[in-house]
Amino acid sequence: PTPRTAKALWRAIFWVSCPFGILAFVLPIYGKELGATALEVGGFFSAMSLVPVIVRPFLGRALDRWGRKPFLLLGLLGYVGAMIIFCFAGTVQLLTIARFVQGLGQAFLWLSAYAIVADVAAVTGRGHDFGTIDEATNRGAIVGTMGGFTAIFTLQGFGVSWERTWFWLFAAYAIPAVLALWIAWRGVEETRPQAIQKPIESHPITGQLMALMVIVFVTGASSMMVWPLLMVFLQDTLHASVDVLAWAYLPAALIQSFLPSRMGRVADRWGRKGPMIFGLLVGALASALIPHLRSVILLIALWAVESLGYTASLPAERAFVADIAGEDTRGASYGLY
Repeated sequence: PTPRTAKALWRAIFWVSCPFGILAFVLPIYGKELGATALEVGGFFSAMSLVPVIVRPFLGRALDRWGRKPFLLLGLLGYVGAMIIFCFAGTVQLLTIARFVQGLGQAFLWLSAYAIVADVAAVTGRGHDFGTIDEATNRGAIVGTMGGFTAIFTLQGFGVSWERTWFWLFAAYAIPAVLALWIAWRGVEETRPQAIQKPIESHPITGQLMALMVIVFVTGASSMMVWPLLMVFLQDTLHASVDVLAWAYLPAALIQSFLPSRMGRVADRWGRKGPMIFGLLVGALASALIPHLRSVILLIALWAVESLGYTASLPAERAFVADIAGEDTRGASYGLY
């Protein structure tokens, strides 16, 4: 059953990821249209992060006790609910609620997905398998972003308002979210190891996991300080429209869509530490250069190099957690990570 489960998980992740890319571009812009302040735009992103921070450490233990699949389905159902709320989000408050529900879905979905991959992947192929999940996410986001921008420009070309465009956009995104839920329900089987049907004996927190958690905490804080206002900053600085910024990100998105599994093989062959260090250094360089951007060409290059760092570090990080976690505490370990 393992290949069938892996393929079904890949397809479910692909379809549920369709709105991921476009949200990063249009959420701050639409928020401004609704009169959101810079603080409120940041709140859209923080609302999505708040739930996973609170829920995941406890949720990981639940995965170890009761299995992966129920929580995977709850996560996908959360994304369906978020898309429906987005449809009717004509105020800053409703946008924030939609992001909160999306965060709930995110907390359940990705924790379950990582635990499933750790369960089914061979020890010598974990980096590759985590990379394939990243590829599914980014390929779905590319397809969804291209389709979304096509819909936006078409509807607005006919004089449809931003509010009505927004409604039809997320009504359309609800369809692949429902499809992802159906695929997972039909195709993903329970992967919880037989060993953890016994009482849990291992302790998820180790010295190595603590060190990784510190790294992830700091890089996550850095990312969330940059992304909420990055699109607005680039619009003001480069005088570029949203569609130009989307095209500028396309090379980076393609890198993230086809390289993670290959970079994961590097981590499988040569170890986790080198790719993680490389990714951190590239991310630091990218953050340092963002304030000095003055052309779209340089932005394209910067995003592409930054994506190369991510494709090296993220599969290595996730495989490293599986390497050091006890078989009976994989869920808890990923919850902490």
